[in-house]
Amino acid sequence: MRTFTFLVCLLFISSCNTEIKPQKPEFLLGKWTRTNDKPGSTTYEIWNTNFTGLGITLQGKDTTFKEILSIVSINDTLALKVEGVNETPTLFQFTSQTDTSFVAENPTHDFPTKIKYWLENKQLKAHVSNKEFGIEFIFEKEK
Repeated sequence: MRTFTFLVCLLFISSCNTEIKPQKPEFLLGKWTRTNDKPGSTTYEIWNTNFTGLGITLQGKDTTFKEILSIVSINDTLALKVEGVNETPTLFQFTSQTDTSFVAENPTHDFPTKIKYWLENKQLKAHVSNKEFGIEFIFEKEK
């Protein structure tokens, strides 16, 4: 009986030692169009179900800005990976997260050092900033 009790206790203790991995932000998924763009420009963010994305700005038919985005897991921590803007990819580590928002930061990057995404009134909002300057993006989801 002691052996049985010991095994049950051991099984219970080991089952309690499971770590919860962070969940990727599903609220990003879909094709989003920026509503507060400069006149003559149209910006899109497209997020796929594998959490890879594309940020692109068009002026007429010409591409004026393009970045490749992805949410990656590094040592059980989420990060926003941005490629195509600088020579090497830039990682922004998640510093806070809810079901409808996240903040990712890289204090060694010049601009931005902080990126915040959140869902508000069916709009996707983003704010990119450093200590001196910030830019707000407002997106509507395409149907």
